[in-house]
Amino acid sequence: MGSRGPVPKRMAERLGHVTKAQKSGVVSVAMEGVVKPAPLPRGAHPIARRWYEALKASGQSMFFEPSDWAAAVLVAEMMTRLLNSRRVNGQLFTGVWAAMDDLLTTEQARRRARLEVQRGMAEADDDAPTAIDDYKKAMGLA
Repeated sequence: MGSRGPVPKRMAERLGHVTKAQKSGVVSVAMEGVVKPAPLPRGAHPIARRWYEALKASGQSMFFEPSDWAAAVLVAEMMTRLLNSRRVNGQLFTGVWAAMDDLLTTEQARRRARLEVQRGMAEADDDAPTAIDDYKKAMGLA
């Protein structure tokens, strides 16, 4: 169990009635334009750079706003400081890990946010709608 309770089940594994909270929907704001990832400054540690590049290629990044990319740059900077340090700093590591979690970089974080990224599923049936398609429609992107 994490600090925010047990990890929720995947949507396909859930049983039961739709709750009132699920019926109420989500508040959304329509924005114009495409959000591009912020550039990562030079000098980032190779591990921090790989994490940032992986974040750009991850499914959840389609929901990122400019502030999320700015936060990711900050996390990469803190990772660089941590990895370049001669001493292990547990408190800094905990902070970096929590910030990574806020950016949905772990399966647990994505489940808590009720976001599932499925790779390779489109090969079986290219015409079938996916959860991402549903999110795009709900956000007015499709």
